[in-house]
Amino acid sequence: MSTTATHWIEPVLERFERPLLQYAASIAGDGAPDVVQDTFLRLAENGPLDAAHLAPWLFTVCRNRALDERRKSRRVTFMDTPHDEEPSPEPGPDEQLEKKEAYTRAQLLLERLPENQREVVRLRFQCDLSYREISAVTQLNESNVGFLLHTAIKTLRQLWPQTLEETSLS
Repeated sequence: MSTTATHWIEPVLERFERPLLQYAASIAGDGAPDVVQDTFLRLAENGPLDAAHLAPWLFTVCRNRALDERRKSRRVTFMDTPHDEEPSPEPGPDEQLEKKEAYTRAQLLLERLPENQREVVRLRFQCDLSYREISAVTQLNESNVGFLLHTAIKTLRQLWPQTLEETSLS
């Protein structure tokens, strides 16, 4: 790859590598780094894209590769705690434990949702994509994306107090 080619792709890598890894991990588990690497290789082959189409294109390619990887491995994995979200050194141990428990509880609740709801929630809140971008990635119309997000959040709100009771009983 020439220096000119790396010039335009470096900011894209900086902006999208971590969200793509998280997204790919939610679909393909341990195969996520290979999926993301392949996604960026395909981007390099295609050349620069305009800003409006970049995120949907990256997440669509990543999604398709991750689904292929998952089909090959025939396993579904839980997403690990992201490495960049370690607790800051300022909060005390109680607050750190509380945050970790809440994160774990949220991840477990997310796994209770149907796959299509999990996917749009992750794309919206972990990857910070707009409804339009999620629509382009998932091939759903924007209304369906909004409906799935609304339903997922409503379900999570209903389940959240139950998990507090379940954890206090154990």
